[in-house]
Amino acid sequence: MADPFTLPLRPVVEKSDRPDTLPVEIAQINEQWGNFRNVNEEVLLSKLAEEEEYGGNVDSDENDDKKDMDTTERKEELYKKRAEITQFAMASHMETMFALDFVSLLLSKHAPRQAETSMSAFLKQVAPVGSLNSEVVHPPPKPESANKDIATVSRGWRIQNFNSAANKLLGAASRLEKEVEAETKYWNSVLAVKDQGWKISRLPRERQSLGVQYGFLEATPAFRDRGLASLRRANDGSLVLDQGLVPTGSRFVRVRMKRGSKVTGCTKAGTTSSDADSIEQRILQARDSVFEDELFHELVREARSMASFGVTTRQNLIQIPAADDLEILLDLVDANDDSLSIEEESSHHDSILADGVAHSMRILLSFAHRQNLHRRTQIPPPLTPKRRPNPEYHLLRPALAYLQHISQARYLESFIHDITGTLRSSGFQFPESTSKMFSNWKSSHQLSSANALESLVSSSLQPIESVFQGNLLMPNSSFTVRMKTNMSFPPFGSQYDVSFNLPSISDLKSPGNLNLREEVEAAIAHLLLLDVVMKVSSTPKDENEKASSTSSNNQDSKWWIPIYPHMGELLLTYNHPEKHKKMRITLSREQLSLETYLVRNIDGVSIGATEDRSLDSNTKIWKLQHSPDSPNQHSSAMAFAVAESSS
Repeated sequence: MADPFTLPLRPVVEKSDRPDTLPVEIAQINEQWGNFRNVNEEVLLSKLAEEEEYGGNVDSDENDDKKDMDTTERKEELYKKRAEITQFAMASHMETMFALDFVSLLLSKHAPRQAETSMSAFLKQVAPVGSLNSEVVHPPPKPESANKDIATVSRGWRIQNFNSAANKLLGAASRLEKEVEAETKYWNSVLAVKDQGWKISRLPRERQSLGVQYGFLEATPAFRDRGLASLRRANDGSLVLDQGLVPTGSRFVRVRMKRGSKVTGCTKAGTTSSDADSIEQRILQARDSVFEDELFHELVREARSMASFGVTTRQNLIQIPAADDLEILLDLVDANDDSLSIEEESSHHDSILADGVAHSMRILLSFAHRQNLHRRTQIPPPLTPKRRPNPEYHLLRPALAYLQHISQARYLESFIHDITGTLRSSGFQFPESTSKMFSNWKSSHQLSSANALESLVSSSLQPIESVFQGNLLMPNSSFTVRMKTNMSFPPFGSQYDVSFNLPSISDLKSPGNLNLREEVEAAIAHLLLLDVVMKVSSTPKDENEKASSTSSNNQDSKWWIPIYPHMGELLLTYNHPEKHKKMRITLSREQLSLETYLVRNIDGVSIGATEDRSLDSNTKIWKLQHSPDSPNQHSSAMAFAVAESSS
């Protein structure tokens, strides 16, 4: 019999023209020959010898067969193999059909209609439907001992199964009891949270989970979404507040007061409750943390728009120059940080001031939330293609305006007190001045209880105004200084409205609005200088002094005449042109000086370099007395003026 000839039925795989890549060739070599580590010269020589030994014989046999076999024999061999394949396939088909007819005839006893559909036509003609049937042959009876063994084994299996089922039922019952206890504890905790006033709702993306809304609905979207946390159930049924990616721990905005290079005041973190692990305390801590984060975010936004006021932001720090020597530092810190203690000397006043600034910022942020709620409940404005602006909240500006206003007001009050004290030390009976600090805040109208807080906060956002009033030495003379500080809208900073009422000088006009503190000081000092000049030029109150002064000069002398009141100069004229006497008054915050000297020109009204003054002068200086009980070092200014007029 000839050797079997196999004919492949798969298509011939054509080799690619492109050679294999180097990694593929290395993999093939490793698969065929093994790792390169095991290859050496001896192994390669042995492999080549084996290939030459076996390869030569095979090639020679194949070449001989190819020479002997011609084309006709190859075709005949091919036809034979094809006939064998066809015969094998037909035999397989016949065996399959015989098996199908047998099964169909067997089933035709019970389901003839279904079986006829799969029976062949030859089988229907040869064998009638239902002619083949099957029966179960009963086995021979088993002995009694075998039946007892089977019954014993069956009883053991049933008892084991019953015990297993009972154990499973008892385990399920215990698990169900624990689950009921955990669920009861969980829902009791949820009801306790709801009874505390917190809003409980389903999570938007997890409808099967509950969540608590502890944030503020009127906050910005970034912090409003962070104000909703899921209420998860632990294994023991306790309530777990799942805040997602929000960092755990309490944080707050710290306010520090810095004078020079030392921190003199600082706010402290709020005290935590003894029951800090309760769910209510965790919700409160989460609410406070998201509120403080939003507060610092809004503070940074506002600080960036206040760069013109000298406010700077550096990473997690905001620096605000509040007054001449006061600077406010704001940062967001952890409440549990042990390094928050102040190393420098602290001041109780600055600590209270820092607490006040911190409370004011939090109240203003809550007020901004309330304003957002009012705005949202109103009828919306018409739609426009332009995007509505989102202005910054005014949280720093009111506190900064208050600190600057109180600093400027105290400085101005101290200046008025010092310069009027200087006049009192020189013997003038200068009346006391009055000041009304924050006059626009002390409104007389009563507010309703519902809107009292909102009206109070709204008034703090308005410009702050203080009024300084006082009478002068001359009758019916007065001055008024209105200082207004505004940081919310232009013009920013402190504005001064200075007005005078000095009837003795008809052409005197009030300077009006001033922007610099130095200008206000100069205006007040100039006004008081004019008042002193007019007071000195007026008739002395003691008529005896005036009579004695006139009699001693044989009716040849006169009283002081203001020739240049704006420069503080007065002239005492005589009939003799060489005896004209001039007085120059100089007034500052610390002292009042009166200087008299002779002028030798004809009329005596020249000033500066044109006047021909004598070298001899008489000067008296009155300085500010810081202690009211200290005696005057010199006589009064009016007595000096009388004495100089009579000399």
